[in-house]
Amino acid sequence: MPPRENPTARQVRLGAELRKMRERAGKTAREAAGRLGVDQARMSNIEAGRMGVSEERLRTLAAFYLCDDQALIDALAAMTHERRGQFWWDEYRGILPPAFLDIAELEHHASYLRSLQTLSIPGLLQTEDYARTLFSSEVTMLPPAEIDARVEHRMRRQRILDRDVPPPLTMIIHEAALRMRYGGRKVLIQQFDRLLAVSERSNVTIRVLPFTSERYIEVTQPVLYAGGVVPQLDTAQMDNHLGGYHWDAEAELRRHRLLLDFAQQDSLDAVASREFIRQTAREL
Repeated sequence: MPPRENPTARQVRLGAELRKMRERAGKTAREAAGRLGVDQARMSNIEAGRMGVSEERLRTLAAFYLCDDQALIDALAAMTHERRGQFWWDEYRGILPPAFLDIAELEHHASYLRSLQTLSIPGLLQTEDYARTLFSSEVTMLPPAEIDARVEHRMRRQRILDRDVPPPLTMIIHEAALRMRYGGRKVLIQQFDRLLAVSERSNVTIRVLPFTSERYIEVTQPVLYAGGVVPQLDTAQMDNHLGGYHWDAEAELRRHRLLLDFAQQDSLDAVASREFIRQTAREL
C-alpha cells in the first residue's frame, strides 16, 4: 500500500506518539523497523502518519520500547482501528480544506473542550446565519456551493452538544467578539439568543472576557484546547487564514493551558457573562 498523500491530523498524531515513545526508549528508527521486520522507510512513514499500523504491531512496538503506560497504549491501539470514510466529516473530503475535517475530528474525539475566541463567536455555538455571514466574506469570494458546504459542515459539528454524554465545554469569548456586528442586528439577536440558550446546558460554560480586563492575554487567533482520552493525547489547535495548526508537545500544551487559565481568571463568571450578553443584545 503506497503512503498516504494527505494524512489526517489524527493519523499524524498516532505516528508522532509512536515516535515519542521510541525516542524515550532510546531506540533508533532502524531498530524499530527491524523489530517489525520492515524497512526503515516504512517505519518513517508510520511515524509520519503516512502509513497505518495495526494494533498488534503497535503493541509489539510498545513492548519493545518498554512502555508501561497501559492507558496510553490502549488509547493508541483504539486509534489503529479508525478508517478513513467511517466518520461523517469524510463526506467533505475534496470539497472543503483539510483543516475543516481536522477540527471536526478533533472535537469528535475530545473528552473536553476549552476555547478562547477574540473576534467571533465559537463555531460550535454559531447560528447558521452568523456562520454564513462569516463565510460570505467579500475578500475570499467563495463560490456559493462551497459556502453552503462550509455552513452545513459547521452546523453538523454542533451535534456533539446533543450526545447522550456530551463533552464539557468551556468557551471564553472576548467582548470584542460580541461587539462585532457581523450580519447586522437581526443576525446578532438570534446569535445572542443561541448563546444564552446553550449557556444553560449543564456541560457548557460561557464566560465573557471584558474590555475592562487589565491583563494582557497573549492571543489574537482562535485557540481550542481538546482534552484527549488520556492527558498525553491532549491537543491545542489554532486557526488562521492559512489553515489550522496543531500542537502536541508538552511545552506547547502547558503554555496553552496557562493562557486559557489566565483568560478564565480575568473573565466574568457564567452568571455575570449571561447578563453581559443580555445587556449587549439590548444595546444593538
